[in-house]
Amino acid sequence: MPGVTNDDAPLLADLMPWSVAAPRLGRSWPVAPDPASLTARWAALVKAEGPDREALFVPTRSRGLHTAVGQLPGRPGGTERLVRASGPCPEPVRVLHAPFDEQWLIPDHRLIDAARPELWRVADEHQVFVVETSDTPGLPLLATSLFPLPRRGRVRPLYRRPGGAEPNLAPGLTGHLSDRLGLEVSAGDVLAWIMAATRPDLTVPLTEDAGTWERGVRRGHRLLWLMRRDGDRPRLPGGRRPYVRAPLPARPLTLLYDREEEVLHLDEGRVSPVPPQAWDFEAEGTRVLEAWFTARTADAPAGTLDALRPAGWPQARTSELLELITVLALLAELVPVPDASRTSVTAQDLHTAGVLPPPPSSRRPASVLDHAEEGPEGQFTLI
Repeated sequence: MPGVTNDDAPLLADLMPWSVAAPRLGRSWPVAPDPASLTARWAALVKAEGPDREALFVPTRSRGLHTAVGQLPGRPGGTERLVRASGPCPEPVRVLHAPFDEQWLIPDHRLIDAARPELWRVADEHQVFVVETSDTPGLPLLATSLFPLPRRGRVRPLYRRPGGAEPNLAPGLTGHLSDRLGLEVSAGDVLAWIMAATRPDLTVPLTEDAGTWERGVRRGHRLLWLMRRDGDRPRLPGGRRPYVRAPLPARPLTLLYDREEEVLHLDEGRVSPVPPQAWDFEAEGTRVLEAWFTARTADAPAGTLDALRPAGWPQARTSELLELITVLALLAELVPVPDASRTSVTAQDLHTAGVLPPPPSSRRPASVLDHAEEGPEGQFTLI
């Protein structure tokens, strides 16, 4: 099998033992590129009655208008059955909806088939979610500070508890690596190395060479910064920064790329320079820029909540596009660290040191319930 090695590199699943299956929405309308569309969709839903409300909601086996369900942890959404729901829309939250595609979600448990409450309990400003991708050469993992909504793959939080407490790492791993490397190794450094070194088969070669480790950690921290996009915004050097050269239309229908001129055409609108490596950047077998554009321009069936969207192309969307081009161009420049793929701290070494296998408890969520959670119809949840 391509990409599979036999050098006894440990598995990501052992180094970050706790993972959760991807959340499953069950319907597309609770997610949108802008929050105003979501408030309009919610208003249309609660205004409708009887069969009209049910048709707009799009029921599934897991969720219907009469389904009893509690709040999402830490979110103020209602708990009465949707057949009786009224009032304002729960405040939308920013989520990672697809690779490099940040959108907005109505954080209401009644709208989501499989919300994975254990992830919501540990989602805060300290958290980093690692998302497994599939069939993405050179990019087996994504990282985000936002709540992740991948279509597939597992999610591995960096921390098992809120507030950046209890790293989701095999117990003893950071201490063992510190001893082997002669360096102080933090949980954040291990995550950076994992982002820089993980192979497509989700094995993680570990090194005992301090120089290789430091180069890999630097690369990993830059990957994390670009993927998370928190703090200072990424910028290309002057002369390489993309700009709008011709105004973008109100409702662009086509996206074309001129490789020779490095121009991205949105109908008659033009953005340049767009480096070829930004246009060619793929995740999960699809060009990221094309997927991002399609998610914002594809037709939705008339009469559905998905059809409620901005009449034009918001200015904020143009800013997001320019930043996405920048991020993809900078990511494409990050070359692999020499020797990072060579394993010198093997899975057997970690077994001998007692780091592996991780204890069964480390593969289960921690008990983090430090406040009352409202259950169906206003009852309290006990776990």
